[in-house]
Amino acid sequence: MIKYMNNKSLDDLSVFVEVARANGFRAAADNLNLAAGSVSEAIQRIEKRLGVRLIERTTRRISLTSAGQKLFERSLPALADLASAIDDVGEDQNLISGTLRLSAPRSSSAFFLDDAITNFCLNYPTVNVEVIYDDSKVDLVSSGVDAVIRSRTLLEKETHAVEIGPALDMALVVSPAYVERHGCPKKPTDLTSHDGIRFCFGRGDRLAPWSFVTGNKKPYRVNPKPRLVVNDLASMIKTTRTGLGFCYVYRKPAEPYIASGELSSLFERNIPSLSRYTINYLTKRHMPARLRAFIDLTKKL
Repeated sequence: MIKYMNNKSLDDLSVFVEVARANGFRAAADNLNLAAGSVSEAIQRIEKRLGVRLIERTTRRISLTSAGQKLFERSLPALADLASAIDDVGEDQNLISGTLRLSAPRSSSAFFLDDAITNFCLNYPTVNVEVIYDDSKVDLVSSGVDAVIRSRTLLEKETHAVEIGPALDMALVVSPAYVERHGCPKKPTDLTSHDGIRFCFGRGDRLAPWSFVTGNKKPYRVNPKPRLVVNDLASMIKTTRTGLGFCYVYRKPAEPYIASGELSSLFERNIPSLSRYTINYLTKRHMPARLRAFIDLTKKL
């Protein structure tokens, strides 16, 4: 099929992809800076050329046909790859520039990402950085970001992944006030009858697991009662300090309160470290020089 494609066909395909992404003709026209009639004509041409209907239209909305959905899913990454390739052709490989766009979980900020980005910006003053902190999954194809930083439990499908940042030590903490009222568990499995302050990934039904290991390092999980569900580490530690329940959290932000005695750390020998974060990206081909430089820097942390 590529053999018979000309510039007009490629332009029409780009218009179709934008209509599907924007979920409307007018929105696509605005994004492409085209007249609405030009967008409609492009869709008509590509449908006529393929001999199938790609988009169902009503006065209020559009929807892709099965053929349109298939074409969209195949075309979007190809066009993104092509756009990246065109950008790279014109880029001086000795000058790392442009805007690096990242999606990352909130927890990574204090652990290493703030320091990593500061170091990167100081080393590459011609690069701007945009970071969107978001704990939910991100579609690398349609989101417009260069890469997604996530924990190993949230790896994106069909992406390349490189470990970055430090290993993550965990801690189970509780306030003396809670223990005084409710008692202290003698083993991790006793936590099932206690209140827990649980971390969620984006939605309240996607709770982070509480992982432990036995004496011979066999892993297992415990699920306490979700007294509070939240997706912010600072809130988790604050409410734990008030005596609301147990909290399974990264050790680093809890360490000052453990040292002061405001929080107690339990079952330290039974808590494994988590794997390092990973940075996920779509393809190694035509990778922007700025992203390669950022990966090289963060791999050394």
